[in-house]
Amino acid sequence: MPDAAPDAVPDAVRDPAPDGARDPAPDAARDPAPDAAPDTVPDAVAAPGSGATSADAAPSSAPDPRRWLILAVASAAQFLAVLDMIAVNIAFPAIGADFRSASTAELSWVLNAYTIVLAALLVPAGRLADAIGGRRSFLTGIALFGLASVACGAAPDLGTLIAARVVQGAAAAVLVPTSLSLALPAFPERERATAVGVWTAVSAVAASSGPVAGGLLAASDWRWIFLINPPVVLMAWAAGLRLLPCTGPVGGERRRLDPLGTLLVLLGTGSLTTACVEAADWGYGAPATVGFLAAGLVVGALAVAHVRRHPDPVVDPALFRTRAFTAAALGLLSYFLAYAASLLAATLLFTGAWGWSPARAGLAVTPWPLTVLVVSMLSGRVIRALGERATAVVGGVCFAAGPVWWLFLAGGDGAHYAVEFIPGLVLTGIGAGLYQPVMFAAAGLLPARQLSLGSGVLMMSRQGGSALGVAALVVITGGVARPGLDALRAGWVFTAVTAAVAAVAGAALGMGVRTGSRENHGSGADPVRHH
Repeated sequence: MPDAAPDAVPDAVRDPAPDGARDPAPDAARDPAPDAAPDTVPDAVAAPGSGATSADAAPSSAPDPRRWLILAVASAAQFLAVLDMIAVNIAFPAIGADFRSASTAELSWVLNAYTIVLAALLVPAGRLADAIGGRRSFLTGIALFGLASVACGAAPDLGTLIAARVVQGAAAAVLVPTSLSLALPAFPERERATAVGVWTAVSAVAASSGPVAGGLLAASDWRWIFLINPPVVLMAWAAGLRLLPCTGPVGGERRRLDPLGTLLVLLGTGSLTTACVEAADWGYGAPATVGFLAAGLVVGALAVAHVRRHPDPVVDPALFRTRAFTAAALGLLSYFLAYAASLLAATLLFTGAWGWSPARAGLAVTPWPLTVLVVSMLSGRVIRALGERATAVVGGVCFAAGPVWWLFLAGGDGAHYAVEFIPGLVLTGIGAGLYQPVMFAAAGLLPARQLSLGSGVLMMSRQGGSALGVAALVVITGGVARPGLDALRAGWVFTAVTAAVAAVAGAALGMGVRTGSRENHGSGADPVRHH
């Protein structure tokens, strides 16, 4: 096995074929129609760093001329899902002013209902998309997201708003994994690094614009945060109806449902996420927190036992026999532990030790997402120069260097912000822009029949890591609103270590791929129907 990843894009997926012959046409289209966007993993599939390629791919046709439009539709859904998670945080005081009789704990469910439901449903929603087709799932999810947004904007009371946010979170869980699984196969191998970089950059734009958009809209009326969604949803739905390929199960097979496994995954993930999200309010040793945590672990163990026995489980254990995919899932979990903890630590430093206003603190963080945006757009060139494994390692190391910078240089008054903090923000931004495209692209390692499920697992790593990262930093800093510099330095040690672990996972991309079977790898077996 070569030490360095070949000069390929991060989601150039490689089949563990023993002959290792180079496929002359990695982006071979299955449909003879020149404008057809393939809705499956291309014939030449290769694991990052494996050096193996499929020798049995079909001849290539021209790249789909609509591929960038397909990416735009998929990215619009990603943008909405992230924006609605961020912007509502800024509008929290305005929502509370409208529902004066509600307690802070009750109001918090406007935020937490979306986060918990999104995290809990990502994997089942990805499995459903693989079973019924990505296009159908995407169009259903985005329509439901639009309707839920209208319900949020028109909510007459807090209970209705929370219920609508639950539906909105469920719709986002359908959209997020499906968007990547629909966009990824439309691109030839040489363009995929750029495509995934654009998809990642969209998240950065949503994250950076969320506080600004939320603040501006809430200044008029917090309901506009939700009511601006329907026009975007309508355009994305119409474009998706026209552009997205219509797919079905591989080879026309009917996949059996796994209701018990789905329920176990839903309950286990939901319980663990609830424990992480609510622990700061309930108390980390409170019976409710411990109870939800214990329930999540027990149900999770039952879910693992179930999927090992079920003939077609909601999460196929064979996913994790692909070593590079497993490395990507664990790497993203560790990376988002560092990401969420770093973001919260920066905010606590600005508003606590430095005494800045929330608005000034939000502007002070801006160099981070702006750097992510620029680097993500350029990540394809970096990956072609370094290879995907080296790019992931460099990304993880750069991210770890950011909190190390703050650990040694951040002072107590913010007088030298430009020297003490901005270089760390730029380093973490470079790391994020390099690391995320490589690791999210690992969904393409999987057979076509599991592409949405694989995307859902990776998104679950993102959501779970983010929730755990916030909870861990709150514990490290003692749960106080204005932690001192010593507590924040302990938090930066934690983020540097978890980012370094993510870099190690990136190095594991070069360890090759082992799968239980070669089913659908490079076979082009997914039926694609175009209207």
